[in-house]
Amino acid sequence: MDISNPRRILAVSLADSTQHLTRVIKDLTGSHPEQTSTSLAGSSHNLSLKTAYYTAEVPIWLDLISSPSEWAGSFLSPEAKEVLDVLGGVMVVFSLPLKSQADESKTARELIQNVGKVVKDGLGGWSWDGVGLCLGIGEIDDVDEWEDCCAEWGLEFVQVRNQSVPGRNEFGEKTGIPRALEALESNDWSQTSGGDLGSDFEDFEAELGIGKDVVAEGEEKDGPDLDPESLDFGFDREDFAGLKQAIWNAGQGKEEDFLNGEPGTSSDKKDNEEDLNDEEIRKIERMMAKLQAVRDTSAGLPEDQRKKIAAKAVAEVMKEL
Repeated sequence: MDISNPRRILAVSLADSTQHLTRVIKDLTGSHPEQTSTSLAGSSHNLSLKTAYYTAEVPIWLDLISSPSEWAGSFLSPEAKEVLDVLGGVMVVFSLPLKSQADESKTARELIQNVGKVVKDGLGGWSWDGVGLCLGIGEIDDVDEWEDCCAEWGLEFVQVRNQSVPGRNEFGEKTGIPRALEALESNDWSQTSGGDLGSDFEDFEAELGIGKDVVAEGEEKDGPDLDPESLDFGFDREDFAGLKQAIWNAGQGKEEDFLNGEPGTSSDKKDNEEDLNDEEIRKIERMMAKLQAVRDTSAGLPEDQRKKIAAKAVAEVMKEL
């Protein structure tokens, strides 16, 4: 399938990291981006994607950031909504500091946090059906803190080394630019219907028919119903009463089970399960859909990153219960 009008990628870096942004774009696309006037900011460069399922020429919008907080403020303004609506990917490029306490480390964190804020508040966070990447350029060996920092904002960290290294890690997973390209290829670049990206998973629910009709007790509901078993969470409809407890159990160290399709269950599930009304059932259905979406989007990540993302997803779900 040829996607004629794909969604866009927004690729950003600090103003003093232009060379890193240029290098990443060149490695991804095979050609150097062309500057507009004297700066790379405001220019666009196409990424050719071809998989067994689609082909697309995805435009990459390039931007250089001087003040991350001011940049985030402008992208979260009402005037920027049309720009956010067409984004299918966000890519942050930054230099990995040699010392975690250095000023450049603080600056890099500020960049990631503010771009993450745009992803969370402007694009919809977990409900956004796009891909968010943080590409750290550098040779440091311990990158755990950067993985944590990026995961906290729903972004996948990918280290890009300057020297030639194997394209896969010890687990057989792609690394560096090949991993970034793999993540971009796995994304859906088709234009959405333009709904509110920050809504309570309305697009996802519409596909599954969740909460589409409010019916009286005893009446059949038009449209498809959400089958918990089809989500691989292992629940039947009669188990909805115990799902809240299972989510709380998962929040106590078993978050990763949701991404593995094996949610925790209460060991003392007694006869005190409260009766749930239709609204509560629909709410829990939405929570299950949310966890399923998170599980699907993080399927290709290393296990430790999946656990971090799972922990955050479960924490957000518990806030809504």
